[in-house]
Amino acid sequence: MPLQKARNRVPTKPAPRGFKAPLTVSHQALLAGGDDHRFRAVVYLMVLGFGRMLACRDAFGRALQLTPNQYAVLIGVAHTQGQSGVGVRALAEHVLLAATHVTTDVGRLARRGLLAKRVNPTDRRAVLVSLTREGEAAIETIAPLLRATNDTLFQGVDAEGFIALERFLHRFADQSAKAVEALRTRIDTSRPATGNLPPD
Repeated sequence: MPLQKARNRVPTKPAPRGFKAPLTVSHQALLAGGDDHRFRAVVYLMVLGFGRMLACRDAFGRALQLTPNQYAVLIGVAHTQGQSGVGVRALAEHVLLAATHVTTDVGRLARRGLLAKRVNPTDRRAVLVSLTREGEAAIETIAPLLRATNDTLFQGVDAEGFIALERFLHRFADQSAKAVEALRTRIDTSRPATGNLPPD
């Protein structure tokens, strides 16, 4: 059934009891006895946990009067600037944000006096970004809160478990990009053309 029709259909009476929901995944490794209950429980836990991590990032930003992404860019600079500064592209790859967004946030943080920009001597079309004294002070201020939060988040995780988590997340990030693109394509192709909407 096309997605648009499914969204527009309004049930007129309750469905009969005994309905068995179709599987939400078909990979056998993710099924237990042919059931996807455990898989769905894990997905709910992932959404819950990732949502809470985003809430932590939001809190770190608020503590410095920054947006979550500005906080990510600031601490990203702290960990990648080295002795000469970091380029925007390398910074964007480190914090996993779009380079255009990083460029915007770098500009805003520079206007706040937290970052400094200078021309890259090896590529005069690019800039190198580094912390100012005020930026260093901000990082020092947030560091105890950041350590305490991360220690709580990852309490009980041993080195082997952390390596397994890292391996999973790298693959999950790659697959999630493919899933989002495929989902976008399927939804777009299911929408009726403008001017040809079905009657209510």
